[in-house]
Amino acid sequence: MLPELKITQLRYFVLVAQLKSFHGAARQAYRTQPAVSLAVRELEQKLGQPLFEKGGKTELTPFGEHCLPLFQDLLAHHDRIAREVSLLARHEIGQVSIATVPSVASRLLPHLLARFVADHPKMQISMQDGNADSVQQLLVQGQVDFAISSVWVADDNIEFTPILSDQVGVVCRHDHPLVKQGGALHWSSLQDYPLVRNGTSRLLVGTEAEGLLERSLLFVSNMISLIAMLEEGIGITTLPSLAFPQGNEQLAFLPLSEPRVERQIGILCRKGHSLSPAASELMGFLTANMQLTGH
Repeated sequence: MLPELKITQLRYFVLVAQLKSFHGAARQAYRTQPAVSLAVRELEQKLGQPLFEKGGKTELTPFGEHCLPLFQDLLAHHDRIAREVSLLARHEIGQVSIATVPSVASRLLPHLLARFVADHPKMQISMQDGNADSVQQLLVQGQVDFAISSVWVADDNIEFTPILSDQVGVVCRHDHPLVKQGGALHWSSLQDYPLVRNGTSRLLVGTEAEGLLERSLLFVSNMISLIAMLEEGIGITTLPSLAFPQGNEQLAFLPLSEPRVERQIGILCRKGHSLSPAASELMGFLTANMQLTGH
């Protein structure tokens, strides 16, 4: 049966061997000399061999000479792990993987992650983006610690904490008649214009504007392609406000007031699965600051 080695006993032995003095080792360890001597004797009994020559000397036996570098390596390894575990527990290091929809990744997260990384320079963060369905799948499959998105498909294994609302509006060219018309948009005012559906168009399902989807003949899933289509004037589309490309001078965003349609954005976690200290720290930071940021 292998001996159970106590870290404290190993430290005392190494101190005595390095200082060549039980008294000096006791003083450096802030213990009494009898306590250090007893710890070394117990270690020798556990190992079944003397570490120091007899007669009260601090000269190492051949066995002690062989053990000294081994115990030094063991203590160094122990201390390295203890430091790392302590840093993990204090949220100073760690690895976090998150998934989110592109609109959140581009509009809300850059300045928030910049602040977080500045305060946690040794923490490693990886982020994947995709549509809400793929984000939800990454979470369910355990490929990410948590996600920031909307919930499209109810899942008993997912816990959703809403953070902010994102209003849906109409996106069209800046010279479109709807822009010139001005005022609040009613869904009926869109019926005369071709609608380009996209992944978020299902937000209209169950509302008065659902009929617009039935007459739409074009579906574009990629945001870059969708924007190019709209800039060419091929039609109009509906998008949550966060998904609207800021700085685009060719397009306009017009809030849809009747019906008012919103998507809820929040944190998605797997039920029954604890987060690592690092992931918990990041999730708490994002939750608090996205709420403060609002939209």
